[in-house]
Amino acid sequence: MAMMCGGTGAVQDATPEVQKMCDEVKKSAEQKAGREFSVFRAKKFTSQVVAGTNYFVKVHVGGEEDVHLRLYKPLPHAGDKLELHGIQTAKTCHDPIGYF
Repeated sequence: MAMMCGGTGAVQDATPEVQKMCDEVKKSAEQKAGREFSVFRAKKFTSQVVAGTNYFVKVHVGGEEDVHLRLYKPLPHAGDKLELHGIQTAKTCHDPIGYF
C-alpha cells in the first residue's frame, strides 16, 4: 500500500487481520458506544504509520449503521497490546473513513 509519510494510506477492503483486530476490541467499542452490537463486521480500512500503526476501520454494526474505529497497534518491540483509541457512531456506508 502506498502511503505518504505521516498521512493515511488508500482505503482498502478489510482483511482477515483487520477483522481479527476489530474482534479483539469489540467489547471496548460496545462500552464506549454504550450499547451492544449484534453484528461487528469490518468493511473498509486505512492505516497510518506512526510509532506503531493507527488503523481507521469502518465496521458494519447492523441495519444501515456503521461505526468508525481508530485502533492503535504498537511496534512489536514496544509491546503488542492493541488499543481502541476512538469510536465514531451513527455512520453509514457512505461516510468516508479517515483520521479522527
